Amino acid sequence: MEWIANSVESIKSMNIRDTLTQFITLGTIASTVLIIWKVLMCLTGSESPVVVVLSGSMEPGFRRGDILLLHRSRAPFRTGDIVVYNVENMLGTLHRVVESVRLTTWLRTENVHEEGNKGNADILTKGDANLLDDRSFYANGQHWLKPQQIIGRAVAFVPYVGWATIIMTEKPIIKYMLMGVLGLLVITSKG
Repeated sequence: MEWIANSVESIKSMNIRDTLTQFITLGTIASTVLIIWKVLMCLTGSESPVVVVLSGSMEPGFRRGDILLLHRSRAPFRTGDIVVYNVENMLGTLHRVVESVRLTTWLRTENVHEEGNKGNADILTKGDANLLDDRSFYANGQHWLKPQQIIGRAVAFVPYVGWATIIMTEKPIIKYMLMGVLGLLVITSKG
């Protein structure tokens, strides 16, 4: 409790110049994080270049809490690719492509139906640990995902680092306490 009292005293003793400096520092940190995110978006071509695995549907390949780096390229989707997609009621679902179909010529090879070289494929996805494909997740009457619904293809992952996000999502009080402590540290630090 003495630490809190000392922090409050430190805040009271700050002059306007020190207060503005601390808020500018806080703004600089927030701006830097935003700039890094936007640069990642430009480099990967994905609106969400980094995602956290929130469920066990992709085990044993990816576990809950793993962080994945996504890339959105023009390369056609193939069976086995791991993609993140958005549909009406579900945002950011991470599953494996189990079939890809290009709807005009219907040449079938390795579960991929080709439409010449246009590169526009509709795909079907499924979680590795799930028994059924994802058609029940898609919009009502939709049997295939459109390429526009794909956020990106997984190209790298870091295990377990995403647990911080999961904990803060499932226990919001921890998130608010952490934000408060970090804000207090930034405001009361002398520098």
